[in-house]
Amino acid sequence: MDIEYYLPARKVTNTELGQEFPDWDYIGFGKKIGISARHISSEGETALDMAERASLMLFGKIDKVKIDFVLLCTQSPDYLLPTSACILQDRLGLSTTCGALDFNLGCSGYIYGLALAKGLLASKVATNILFIVSETYSKHLHPKDKVNRAIFGDAAAATLISSDSLTIGEFVLGTDGKGFEELIIKNGGQRNRPPAVADEYDYANGNITSNDHLYMNGPAIYAFTINTIPNLVRETAERNQLSLNEIDFFIFHQANEYMLNYLRTKSQIPSEKFCIDLAVTGNTVSATIPIALKNAIAQNRVTKGSRVMLVGFGVGLSWGATIITIN
Repeated sequence: MDIEYYLPARKVTNTELGQEFPDWDYIGFGKKIGISARHISSEGETALDMAERASLMLFGKIDKVKIDFVLLCTQSPDYLLPTSACILQDRLGLSTTCGALDFNLGCSGYIYGLALAKGLLASKVATNILFIVSETYSKHLHPKDKVNRAIFGDAAAATLISSDSLTIGEFVLGTDGKGFEELIIKNGGQRNRPPAVADEYDYANGNITSNDHLYMNGPAIYAFTINTIPNLVRETAERNQLSLNEIDFFIFHQANEYMLNYLRTKSQIPSEKFCIDLAVTGNTVSATIPIALKNAIAQNRVTKGSRVMLVGFGVGLSWGATIITIN
């Protein structure tokens, strides 16, 4: 399975954050959530730029001529329109016979992208799909948001999806839109045009954000996750007619280590079959799963023939899971 990922050059450590916010214990917080550093895109570096770089890295391993569809997941588009995937097709020098599509989804985006790719392959609309996830959440964060700046990092990952590269199993997908305000940027779309000056407000732990920046209700997201994901794991195994023991490896969205350890225990997954891989990248939103998957392959934790359950969850509120087999 061919995956490449790109991390921006700038790396921000917990020590550096602690110098900005001396009243906050970033060392203790980092130990709890399992994040010691994160990569942050430069001022002029966008999700489209990072998607291009990840794709070019992938083209060092595959022939780009065979690509016949570009699928890009991002919540950090360069423009409201046109779609970034169309621009990416031109930047990469891909054939004009390629289809190209953006879709807006967060931490479950890689799972939904696999579902879309499976449909494109099954319907013979495409045979070789360039699937990219790319996020610059750091640009959505208030400069004084000391909590979320410790959690989120920027990254892009490019995957070749074809019938030869992997077998994609059955999906379990879900949505609970009544929780949409728990993780949101209120301004910027057509409903709320941003005012000239946005009012700032405090929330848990004296943190600061504004309607122009990302707001996350951490306790509500945690409650949603622990109430939803263990059942999702069981349902996905059943949908694929497998027991949990028959699954070789589990890669969840890498939200934070504290949450992941709780979910692993609640789902009764052995630690040796479970992936925690966010220490130096942080929560990279839709990119966490492909980054962790590539690293697991490099470490031989996932090999040819491995059955791997992939589980995504987050903004929306949205969740999804499937089982892939590496060909």
